[in-house]
Amino acid sequence: MTFLHRVAILSRSRKFGRYPDARWTNCTFGTIQASIALLVLLSVVHPAFAANPDLETVLTGSRQRIEKLDYRATGRLTRVEGNGKRTSYKFVGKAHWFPDGLRLLCEISGPGAEKTSLLLYMSVSGHVTIEAVLPGEKAASVLPFDRWNDPLVGTDFSYEDMVESQFFWKKQELLAPEKYGARDCFVLKSMSSSQDRTYYDSVTSWIDRGILYPVHVVKTLRGTGQQKEFVYYGLRQVGGAWSASQVEAKVQGKPGSSMLVIEGGSGKANLGRKDFDISQSNAQGRR
Repeated sequence: MTFLHRVAILSRSRKFGRYPDARWTNCTFGTIQASIALLVLLSVVHPAFAANPDLETVLTGSRQRIEKLDYRATGRLTRVEGNGKRTSYKFVGKAHWFPDGLRLLCEISGPGAEKTSLLLYMSVSGHVTIEAVLPGEKAASVLPFDRWNDPLVGTDFSYEDMVESQFFWKKQELLAPEKYGARDCFVLKSMSSSQDRTYYDSVTSWIDRGILYPVHVVKTLRGTGQQKEFVYYGLRQVGGAWSASQVEAKVQGKPGSSMLVIEGGSGKANLGRKDFDISQSNAQGRR
């Protein structure tokens, strides 16, 4: 029996009582409601029906890469001026993903005695907070959001550039695939919302299709539209995880660039929460 046939029989039934038109309307409306509810239920139970499988692959791979972080790293952070002048800083960092999110602690020592210590925390939903001990300060304090886009020790990296929170934003779009150099890449555009604590309106990432690691990233600032470009060099696999040995940052319209170079470290550091006490780390640095 078809749906229309069944409705026709019901419309002739005495069970409709004194107000057949009203009962007919209620029956039809109820059927529509039930159909909508079923569609909503199916979309929740089977989200892959509406999702782009390549988008799911890129997001899952990028998030899982971050959720497996457990490293120590040493290297240098260098600002190269337009005239070739270089200013280098010693960089020491460590990161670990805990059940409640990512913690990254880094110390940047300048040419003199000054030192900057940062503790960045990103929750499982991508919410970021930053604590800092800046030159001249003795204790850690929360870094105000209005300073997140400040140059980190005068380089082209900002404070919030130290974590990849864009992969956890809710608005994600996969653009047409492209080559970057010799690499075939997915092109992922991550767009921030008002709920995301960031200075960036969008982040576009060229992600190698074979290893699901970014090779080129362009970040667009809110309001101004100014862009910042990141290029990843020396991709390598250590302990099953891919990483870059160098990351170059360049701000649109600004001469020169900055380079973060990783010279040593461990990809499986077995870090615990005690390793991310910024006050203890700063006290050890003063001794």
